[in-house]
Amino acid sequence: MADNMNLVALQKLGYGMYVIGSFKGNKLNGQTANTVFQVTSEPPTVAVSINKKNLTHEYIKASKAFSASVLCQATPLSYIGNFGFKSGRDADKLKDIKYKVGVTGAPVFLDNATAYFEAEVIKEVDVGTHTIFIGRIIAAEVLTDEICMTYEYYHQVKRGTTPKAAPSYIAKEKGGDK
Repeated sequence: MADNMNLVALQKLGYGMYVIGSFKGNKLNGQTANTVFQVTSEPPTVAVSINKKNLTHEYIKASKAFSASVLCQATPLSYIGNFGFKSGRDADKLKDIKYKVGVTGAPVFLDNATAYFEAEVIKEVDVGTHTIFIGRIIAAEVLTDEICMTYEYYHQVKRGTTPKAAPSYIAKEKGGDK
């Protein structure tokens, strides 16, 4: 890698912390994500980047719908880890979790959420290891006035880590740390 390519610079981008939900048939799943962003306000459109190996990716491809619950700063690491460090193929991530099935059919996670929105996929962009799903928002609600968790807060205060499947994962040897 060139000396001028310190990928740790990417960690300076602003991110939030979210739980993304989707479904396939009568099966529900969720995963943590930090790469969710507003694309337009009219029509209200958002995008999420999901690793192609994740079960949630398979569910979004099948259902053409997803939800995003915006996590509050006080969210426990164990809650984030439940959705981020194990697969829905191996564990029931929704066990003992407060959620509702939204208008899209996707699960909307209510524990630790300040707000949520649901979207119908209108476009998919293949970006190698991930797909960016662009969705038109069809439902949204503010649940609390609590402060939202940023990805920076998750790392610096909560001391959270980044799973290898995350779009923001940087391997140590590629990070430019010397």
